[in-house]
Amino acid sequence: MAGAFPDSSDYVVVGAGLAGAATAWQLAARGHQVTLLERDVPAAHDGSSHGSARIFRYAYPDPFYTRAVLEAKDLWDGLALDAGTELITPFGAVDYGPTRQPALLAGVLSGAGIEHELLTAEEARQRWPQIAFDTEVLWHPGAGVIDAETSVNAMVALAVRHGATVLTGWSLDRVERPGSGAGSGYRLHSAAGETLDAGNLVISAGGWLPRLLESLPLPSGFLAGLPEFTVRQEQAFHFRYREGSGFSATTWPTFIHKAADMQTYGLPGGRDAGFAGQKVAEYNGGPRVPSAADQTGLVDPANRARVVDYVRRYLPGLDPEPYAETTCLFTNTPTEDFLIDGADNLTVVSPCSGHGAKFAPLIGQWAADLATGAAAVPDRFRSASSPALTT
Repeated sequence: MAGAFPDSSDYVVVGAGLAGAATAWQLAARGHQVTLLERDVPAAHDGSSHGSARIFRYAYPDPFYTRAVLEAKDLWDGLALDAGTELITPFGAVDYGPTRQPALLAGVLSGAGIEHELLTAEEARQRWPQIAFDTEVLWHPGAGVIDAETSVNAMVALAVRHGATVLTGWSLDRVERPGSGAGSGYRLHSAAGETLDAGNLVISAGGWLPRLLESLPLPSGFLAGLPEFTVRQEQAFHFRYREGSGFSATTWPTFIHKAADMQTYGLPGGRDAGFAGQKVAEYNGGPRVPSAADQTGLVDPANRARVVDYVRRYLPGLDPEPYAETTCLFTNTPTEDFLIDGADNLTVVSPCSGHGAKFAPLIGQWAADLATGAAAVPDRFRSASSPALTT
């Protein structure tokens, strides 16, 4: 997939995960000269955009995000049509638990005109006996599962179709500004000693962002105004559908459960673990790491024990012993709002991989708008030092 090595590019996007691939696609589709750099390969397995199972849902307590999902879905549909493949498989979603506030979520969906039902726990247990619901339940059938890796590759392919160059195995080491003053462009240096000049730079490096920020020649005021980025090495476990239960991926919805003692989510695991079971994880349950470069890939035994105990208590339709397990990266801001901001022709994009996957095409559109000056992005995604927020 790598193209001929260029000496320079009008726009260089660093990171070929969901957000970076979407940004490169959006920029290239607008006719810009684009180079997409990736330290490994698109949707690399040590990043946040690999595999086939990410939840797509509309239920948010904040109507802003629900409206954004609707906008993103239109872009997903167009992307799937262009790519000629299904990217979101419909399974529906259930939301429940003492602190999940299903009735509040139902009100938000009502305001957005999204199909849903609010069920009692007993009504939900009759419909999905494989789940031990402990509160009323929100059901919205429009939810589903995103195939993240296929989506990344589809967006990269469309970027290339529009003329973008993709360079894989290009690990960014540092960035400098050869000229002086705003608009002077950037020189990127790889760990192998390669260089690439960029008129405009977009950094979408996921869990590598905290360490990369140290090497970016951004104004000190801008850097000081950025939120703290928390990187976690999350743990995910796959549990087989209980033998003889009659339950399979086609009968399991995705779920978010906020119990009193932990928050969990689950979804059909797809090809990540042989289509044989449900992927279940504790949200933000993994250990913090300084950056993605510090991940170990080791599963925390204490987290495994918590999730296994959870499955025994709440998911009777699953065999409570995991048949596969993995780690992945979550990068979040304190508010879990995205960061899409920049200064001096350099744009920083951090879409919070704890919940950002469903917005990927829209995040690419927002990032391209900001990088080119074509349109503003929502103020909530700008840092405290952004000129748009301080004037």
